[in-house]
Amino acid sequence: MFGKLAGAWLGEKIAGRNKGAKGAIIGYGAAALARRSVPTLAAVSLLGWGYRKWRNRRRPAAAYPSDASPA
Repeated sequence: MFGKLAGAWLGEKIAGRNKGAKGAIIGYGAAALARRSVPTLAAVSLLGWGYRKWRNRRRPAAAYPSDASPA
């Protein structure tokens, strides 16, 4: 409930003083959209991170020729 109120308040501030309930409605809609998209975005990010870690572990270590090192 706090998220709905905060979104409505923020939307009202963005819309301005003379816009009435339009800003509150926009803010409420933005809060509802964030509630649905944030968990999905977090899941996709976690899966991408896990895939990158898995791919890096499968990659063989770099092999450098012996003449490449300063001696």
